[in-house]
Amino acid sequence: MQDYRININYAKALFLLADETHEQERVAEDMRLVNAVCGENRMLNVVFRNPEIKAPKKASIVADIFGAKVCKTTMAFIDFVVRKRRSVNLKGISAAYLDLYRESRGIVLSHITTAEPVDESTRAMAVKVIADYTHKEVELVSKTDPSIIGGLAMEFDNRMYDARISTHLMRLRHAFDENVYESKL
Repeated sequence: MQDYRININYAKALFLLADETHEQERVAEDMRLVNAVCGENRMLNVVFRNPEIKAPKKASIVADIFGAKVCKTTMAFIDFVVRKRRSVNLKGISAAYLDLYRESRGIVLSHITTAEPVDESTRAMAVKVIADYTHKEVELVSKTDPSIIGGLAMEFDNRMYDARISTHLMRLRHAFDENVYESKL
């Protein structure tokens, strides 16, 4: 709970700063990059969690990674976060900022999971269905999971539409496990 408060408070501060400087879109792109890098790079997270590595060293590492790729506002904010010894929260702060950004723009984040990569027509259809249901703009993230065998699963606005074949097979298996036979003797 504590990390959530830290993440949201720092994200709100960055959101207000970006709003004042009219750089919300640019900062949102930067936060997507920060979120992706922090999510994929295990060594970076180890460095952030290590208390023996001092803040100036962490700041130089972050500057090397993000310096040329993000705007000055974002870089100054990241440097501030590292100096305040909150570098371990950088991924959470970026995710919270993106949530605030989507909420302010009326964008709903949606996830679609399929067994095979999603083609453009399926992607467009999913975006249209979700947009019609939520009356919001849709940001669709797709991932593949061969274990679902076929079909798809969509998540949006704390709702889930489950049309996976693996789920249907599981339901059938449970239905056959129930003994509904009644003896008429």
